[in-house]
Amino acid sequence: MTDLESQARRIREARRERGFTQEQLAVATGVSRSAVAQWETGRAGQITGNLSRIATVLGISVEWLLYGANKQAPSGAGTGDELALLRLYRECSPADRALLLTTARRLASVSQQTPV
Repeated sequence: MTDLESQARRIREARRERGFTQEQLAVATGVSRSAVAQWETGRAGQITGNLSRIATVLGISVEWLLYGANKQAPSGAGTGDELALLRLYRECSPADRALLLTTARRLASVSQQTPV
């Protein structure tokens, strides 16, 4: 199963668990029902910009939508820098949040490959 298929499955499962129809999720996230159907079948080109809204409406984390339960982010920030990043992240638009997550993932993967 590809990452996109896994994400699609998690969106569909979370929507169903909360008793939402595709139409209700579409209205709540400000998209068409067709867009929701595409998200849930892994054919969505615009899912990244909507992840934050999807997660908020469904009461789940963006990390869980992207990676599943085994990759959820820690529940709390520990250092001042982490708290500052979290505060700034929360002030961003959904599109900017998605961009920040993508950038952080790239930086983390590069730092894991670079010996210290």
